[in-house]
Amino acid sequence: MPDRYRLRSPVCDLLGCDVPILSAGMGGVARSELAAAVSQAGGYGILGMVRESPELIAQEIDAVRASTSRPFAVNLIPAATDPALLDTELAVCLERGVAGMCFFWDVVPEAVARAKAAGCLVLHQVGSLAAAKEAEAAGADVLIVQGVEAGGHVHGTVGALVLVEQVVRRVGLPVIASGGFASGAGLVAALALGAQGIHCGTAFLATRESFAHDDHKARVLAASAEDTVFTDLFALNWPPDSPVRVIRNSVTDALGRNLMGHHPDRLPREVIGSEAGRPLLKYSTDSPLRTTSGDLEAMAAFAGQSVGLIDDLPAAAERIAAIVSEAEATLARLDRWLRPT
Repeated sequence: MPDRYRLRSPVCDLLGCDVPILSAGMGGVARSELAAAVSQAGGYGILGMVRESPELIAQEIDAVRASTSRPFAVNLIPAATDPALLDTELAVCLERGVAGMCFFWDVVPEAVARAKAAGCLVLHQVGSLAAAKEAEAAGADVLIVQGVEAGGHVHGTVGALVLVEQVVRRVGLPVIASGGFASGAGLVAALALGAQGIHCGTAFLATRESFAHDDHKARVLAASAEDTVFTDLFALNWPPDSPVRVIRNSVTDALGRNLMGHHPDRLPREVIGSEAGRPLLKYSTDSPLRTTSGDLEAMAAFAGQSVGLIDDLPAAAERIAAIVSEAEATLARLDRWLRPT
């Protein structure tokens, strides 16, 4: 492949990765095994430690480092975390000298400033142009711009095709495109929009190293893009008005068209399972993990519209290799189509 097809954008030098493919910091799912595998394969792994204990965070950071010497980040969500817990979460990350922190949801300048003061690279996931500007003003180094196609919690209403280009035009930071990106063609499209890479959740949830339950992975493989729904029904454990994208199930089907308008204070508290001894409630944001038992079908199976592109369950390194190979083939095809005659 000619040198001009080398898939290394400027953000790779900043992050310390070989290819501009980031794994999402999916809470519960993106444990050390997945983050380490992505980084070791040349991508940039993000450890999902949302509302986890400092002890588990320390354990998972150490486990990543035991598996790879490549850079990675830790994902926390200040707006959805009790301030006292957030304080201790950040403390353990900084004490262990984590090179990168990734924040999501509302921009909390104090959290960004604390990470920056400790020498951390700060990635901030945003869902709107306004939030992108807030993150830039707070001192973030990289923006992960999330379109409404994304799985899990979605913080905006605009599709990635428009939102990514809009942010690239108006904000001076490197942009990583998120929401619907799971293939080489998607990576090329993101680069064409001005992004410097892609941030993939669903594509890495469906890998062997993912900590998601096998049932969740199977549902991703079986689903089409049309099988995902955008709803605020799975609202317990998060601030109000926090919509998610999940694979439809009996719980969402029972709503008919009434997918929005479900305030967590008005939802019943019904135990439907457990996760490592912790009771899980119906309508919570907990997705089924390897250690989860109970009514798995009724739980939130987070997935983006890119499920329509996922039909296998490879190792994370194989997923990255496939995306890179597809991107090279896409660029070669475009070169043939667009070459002057």
